[in-house]
Formats: sequence, C-alpha cells, structure tokens
Amino acid sequence: MGFKEKISSQEFLVTSEVGPPKGIHPEQLLEDAELIRGRVDGINVTDLQSSVMRLGSLAVCSLLKQKGFQPIYQLTCRDRNRLALQSDILSAAALGIENILALTGDHTTSGDHPQAKPVFDLDSVQLLQVIGKLESGTDMNGNKLEGGSPKFCKGAVVNPGADPLEPQIIKMEKKIAAGAEFFQTQAVYDVKLFENFLNKTKHLKTTILAGIVLLKSAGMAKFMNKNVAGIFVPDNLIKEMEAAKDKQAQSVEIAARLIKELRPMCQGIHIMPIGWDKVVPRVLDASGL
Repeated sequence: MGFKEKISSQEFLVTSEVGPPKGIHPEQLLEDAELIRGRVDGINVTDLQSSVMRLGSLAVCSLLKQKGFQPIYQLTCRDRNRLALQSDILSAAALGIENILALTGDHTTSGDHPQAKPVFDLDSVQLLQVIGKLESGTDMNGNKLEGGSPKFCKGAVVNPGADPLEPQIIKMEKKIAAGAEFFQTQAVYDVKLFENFLNKTKHLKTTILAGIVLLKSAGMAKFMNKNVAGIFVPDNLIKEMEAAKDKQAQSVEIAARLIKELRPMCQGIHIMPIGWDKVVPRVLDASGL
C-alpha cells in the first residue's frame, strides 16, 4: 500500500527523515534506512537542508525506491527557477517516486555557501499549484505534456508554534486549495501549544503529522529557542537534558513521551533525527510505534 492509500485509509502514519551525505557514497544512509524497514510509512529525503551543499534529494529518493522504500521527495524553491522545478518534478515521476513535499527552503545565508544567489522564483504554494498543473497534463504556461503526466501524493509543512499563528493557518488553507494532502509540522516540544494549533485548524480536515526533532543537548534546545522561529522547548525538558548522564537515552525518553502524548491528537508522527538515524528504532520501540 502506497503512502497516498495509507492516508486515505486513515491509519496512523509514521515517517522519518534522512539527510544525504556531503559526498557521493550513500551506503551508510541506505544501511540506516534498513533499520526502519517496515516500521515507517515513508522516508523524507532532505533537499540541501539548512542550505548546506550535499548529494541531491532526487538521487537518494531513487536509490531508496530501488530498495523498496517509500521515499518522500523534498523539493525546495530556493535553488531552482520554474523551469528546473518542473523538470525535476517530471524526473521524479519518471524514476517512480510517488510522494513529494513542497518547500520554500531556507535562505542561502544560513548555509555553507552564504555567497550563493537564492532563486525563490516560486514559493511553496505556487510549487504545489505547478505540480497540480503537471498532473493535469500541462506545464505552468499551459503547454501540453507529451508522453504522460506525473501523479503524486503531495505534502507541505506548517509551523504549529508560530506566533502569531493566523498567517500559518491562512497559508495552510492556500496549500490545501493548491492540492496538499498531508502536512508535516515543525518540531513540537510543547503539547499544549500543539493542541491549540489543532483546535484552530480542525476545520481544515487534513492529515497532520506532528514533528519530533531529537534533542541532542540542552545547548541545542536553548539555541532553537533563541534562533528558530516557532520552536519552544520548555524549561523542564532543558533541565532534563542538562541533568542527563546519557544524553542520547534521555533524548529517546523525551521523544517517546512526546509521541505518546501527541498520538491521540493527530494522524501521524514525523521523526527528524538530525544525524541520529540509528536512534530512530529506539524511539519507535520506546513510544510503542
């Protein structure tokens, strides 16, 4: 059963995420993916995450597909104009990739090539609209496709901790109108904040996967609180990480606790290990997923 069919069946969804290497050898990534085979419904492949130059998302998605996984192709508007975006969408479909996550993308100044010129020809809402146009058989300018049209399960992202929240909800509505079938959220550490977000978006009748980012240290938590908009790590979690002798074990315990609290509220969980890919099975075990 594909990811789109699982959404339709309304079963609880679990997705994880991998980041391509900064080089040409994906063997370690593929080994880590084997650890969660049969335990997740989809694996996101990040697209130059944090604007750091890496092996491409499309290539890694193709390799995962060949291995029998359900890759979710992350595609950002930061690095491509509308020609390249449409071409990569068609390329993904030609390689058998069925799931796509439309993102605007982090600015290049946040990455390892801050002098790079960002593109941002389109934004994530427009990208979803373009995917829909291609699915209907024409390109963005209305020119007819020859040789078949792509079909995707289309996703988007949302930040449930944004303040103010209303612009996020308005953008969600636009993304749904443009064809988004599921949403993966920014990291959730405050369950009450997430519950407030769900209460304000229940009219949208969409599939929401709560984002879980594994805390690596108290310093990481403090950094996110200070520098990442819409993320709030409560003081009690920071103190737990400060006091922990085994940071990784404590991170797993916190993630599992959050998942157990969030599970009754939403349609799925999206785990973002940020380099701790081998830890994901422990999180799944501890949370009962």
